[in-house]
Formats: sequence, C-alpha cells, structure tokens
Amino acid sequence: MKLSKLLPAVLLSCAGFIGASTSAHAGTLDDILKRGELRVAVQTQGPPFSMVDKKGERTGSSVELAKLMAQEMGVKVVFLDLDWDGLLPALISGKADLLAADMTPTLARATKVAFTKPWIFVGPVVATKEGSKFGSTAACKAPGAKIAVLFGSTGEKLAKTLFPKGEVKSYKGGGTLLLDAVKNGQADCLVNDNTAVTGQAAGYPKGTFKIMPELLAKESLAYAIRYDSMDLLSWVNLFIDQTTLDGRLQKNLDYWVNSTQWKEEH
Repeated sequence: MKLSKLLPAVLLSCAGFIGASTSAHAGTLDDILKRGELRVAVQTQGPPFSMVDKKGERTGSSVELAKLMAQEMGVKVVFLDLDWDGLLPALISGKADLLAADMTPTLARATKVAFTKPWIFVGPVVATKEGSKFGSTAACKAPGAKIAVLFGSTGEKLAKTLFPKGEVKSYKGGGTLLLDAVKNGQADCLVNDNTAVTGQAAGYPKGTFKIMPELLAKESLAYAIRYDSMDLLSWVNLFIDQTTLDGRLQKNLDYWVNSTQWKEEH
C-alpha cells in the first residue's frame, strides 16, 4: 500500500484508540463534574452526623464534610434524606454517588459496596433511662432485659452476642428511635455508637439518660461508594488525607462529635 493511502488509515486507527482510551477512563467522578452536582445519601435524622436543624437546614458532621467535598470539586451537593435501611439501596441503585452516614464498614456490607479509609473511630455503648434498675452494662445482661438496637446495624449483631439472655428488639429507621424506646419504657437499655447516643441525647432534658462509659467494641466509620466508582473512591481517600493534614477534619470532629456546642447553635 502506498504511504499516501496508509497514513489516513493509521491516523484513523490512532484516533479510535485515543477515543477508546478516553472512554475507558471516564467514570463516576467525570459524571459528577459534568452533572455539576454530587448526590449524597444521608440519614434523615442521625445527629451529630446528619440532621435538620432549627432553621430547617440539613447539617451535621458527615453533611458538612460532604458539602466541603462538593466545594473542592467545584460542584453543588444534593442530599437524599433516607431512613437507615434505605441508604445502601440508594447507593447501589445509582440514585446516590456517595453514602455519608455513621456507617461501620463490615465484611458483609463490603460484598455490596466499597468503603473509603476510616475518617473516625467510634464504639457502641449501652445507655439506659436515668434512675432505672439497669444502671450498668452488667445489669443490662439480666435475663429478659429488653435491648433496643437499630435494624441492620452492627449494634444489632453485637447485642445478640453480648446480651444472650436479653430480648433484643430491632427498630427500623433512625434518629432518636432507640432513645425514645428507652425513655417510654418500651426497652430497658439500648446499644448504639457512642457518638450517636451522645449527640442525640443532647436533645433531651439533662439527666434523662445514663450513658455507660465503656465501649463494647472499637469500630471505624467510613464513606461508602459503589465498586464501579473507583475514581471517586480514590478522590475521597485523598480528601480524607488532605483534610486530616490541614486540620479541617479535626475541626469538624471537635465541633460536632467532641462537644455539644452544635446543639446550642443548631
């Protein structure tokens, strides 16, 4: 074949290769940037990580970090308010790009979604109504004690192991369901993450609940992302590294998790 005829064919082949290569590298992060919005699944009411404040605005530790992510991407953020059992389905179905909640990465959950590196370490605790006969973790192990847990949570599985003689009652939803169950006498004790219990209890009159100091286990919290979104996973991991180094992550945690200052302002 003459060079004059061969050259167009080569160029066309190269163009096709470049196009295929570009297409192969397109991913969820590209979709977010083109769309101009980051879609984040959050728990309807789960302070101090996600909640609607007195002004009717969505806020909380996870929410504010998601807003910061969108800001760094140069896009707007859209929150999908869901109950606990609706979070993973929203992510898996593609309705959300990212799941930002007080979710512990487990091997079972990791068969469905990918998790980023941890951004905080927490632990489940026991809480009871102040003044009840269940005044300690040991007391909550009494035969017949009613233990409130969130359906599908790591606390549910842990409670069944640590309180074998008790009656584990699983509540579907989120927010203050467990605290209300204990307060109203539907349950004697509850098991949930220490940060969630402390944050939610701040919304009740002081002295309503007794929160046990000991952690039942040590767990991490992480963001969840679909396995077809490895580009976004890498970006969020870098975001966690950068905000750890520049102090913005710790500033967020000090305000939302390590204090109750947010309660006065939100």
